Amino acid sequence: MHGWGAWGASWTWSLVLIAVTIALHVIAVVLIGSGIEKVRGRLLRRGSTYLDGMTGSIVVIVAIALLLAFMHGVECMIWAVVYVRLGALPSPADAVLYSVDSMTTRGASGLALAGQWRLMGAAEAGDGMLLFGLSTAFLFYVMLRLWKTDVRLDG
Repeated sequence: MHGWGAWGASWTWSLVLIAVTIALHVIAVVLIGSGIEKVRGRLLRRGSTYLDGMTGSIVVIVAIALLLAFMHGVECMIWAVVYVRLGALPSPADAVLYSVDSMTTRGASGLALAGQWRLMGAAEAGDGMLLFGLSTAFLFYVMLRLWKTDVRLDG
């Protein structure tokens, strides 16, 4: 059984990684949202209805989902790099697989972190839930905003 000292470093690294990945995710959401508003404003000034209607809404939602998926990948890579640097996993490939598996809470890779770092896997799953929750909330907000715009234009 491990004493608190062994878990202390694991917990500390986990909190740092959670803070970093959430900060990066929030920055990405803000930049994506700002970018959408700028593009929408330009298109509306030109009289374009490209972002209006079902086709435009689908394009916007798919683009945002892909950008958010990319961010989740980046965040998994950050955890994976730390796992390798700490010696928690032997190879970058194993670390990436383990990280994606933990972040998505799938838990079926068959890989395990070195003993003193096992708490990080559970913490990464919690981080993944928070990050996917932020992504879901943002996508929901965008869909509501697009839907309200479409309804106003149709009415």
